[in-house]
Amino acid sequence: MVLYYGSDNFALCRIEKRRYTWENFVLSCCSTADLSLEHFQNRNIHYICFHYELNGTVYPDDLGQSMPFDVFYEAMTKGAETKTFQVNVAEFEAYFETFLQEGKDILHLCLSSGITGVLNSANIARDILLEKYPERKIYIVDSLAASSGYGLLMDRLADLRDAGMGLADLYHWAEENKRKVQHWFFSTDLTFYIKGGRVTKTAGFVGTMLSICPLLHVDCEGKLIPMQKVRTKKKVIDAIEKKMEELAENGLAYDGKCYISHSACQADAEAVASLVESRFPNLNGRVLINSIGTTIGSHTGPGTVALFFWGEERKS
Repeated sequence: MVLYYGSDNFALCRIEKRRYTWENFVLSCCSTADLSLEHFQNRNIHYICFHYELNGTVYPDDLGQSMPFDVFYEAMTKGAETKTFQVNVAEFEAYFETFLQEGKDILHLCLSSGITGVLNSANIARDILLEKYPERKIYIVDSLAASSGYGLLMDRLADLRDAGMGLADLYHWAEENKRKVQHWFFSTDLTFYIKGGRVTKTAGFVGTMLSICPLLHVDCEGKLIPMQKVRTKKKVIDAIEKKMEELAENGLAYDGKCYISHSACQADAEAVASLVESRFPNLNGRVLINSIGTTIGSHTGPGTVALFFWGEERKS
């Protein structure tokens, strides 16, 4: 079952002179942008669901609607086996065609190609559909982003759309600015990093004994890369905030939005949010805290906190 909520080749993309309105095109992403259902609805952002398997049963990654996040992470803690499935070509075709049939063009951003191959499926579906709907436009972007960092990028695109930016301009803006979304993660539970091969069993054992919390980031290729080994939760919370001081636009004068996502560790997420809000008085609103969804959470497990903000372009 396909669940979704309602190209030109890159060489053919060009700035268009005609103005677009919401009625002309849709702004779209994958559910792995890890925003709430209400957030997507309020910003008029459409999404298509990844899928995951829990103990042999397949569910849609639908923002916690089919399975609440606390239930999902509790099952993982108790040893449930998980597997994830990206959106396939047929699902993208069905999803995109609902908009094309309404005479709408599409800008769709995919979960980072450094994490999944979903970009290829979206591009194949685009090419198939443009033969059937040659008058329409479908722009596909590799977000190089994940979780609520991906969501932060989508939210900015919604702001620009609402201010009157047209489809092709939005596409080019996304391509030029996507690496400016900073992603920083830490984990207080190494179990699933060991299971997934990101941390060796020996390093994981030593790390657990010494209360080491790895600090990771998403690099310029959209891959999740370990950066530091920080001992104790308190120190890693301080370290992740220091990264924001170092890399945010305008430093402590940063006046953009800041998002956090977490996997079943609300208190740790709130501790980071409180520290950020105390250090950055010009934030655009309070720090928004979301849950890490079931696709990304299947790999991190519980105990991960991620911080996202606009900053220096990722060069490595």
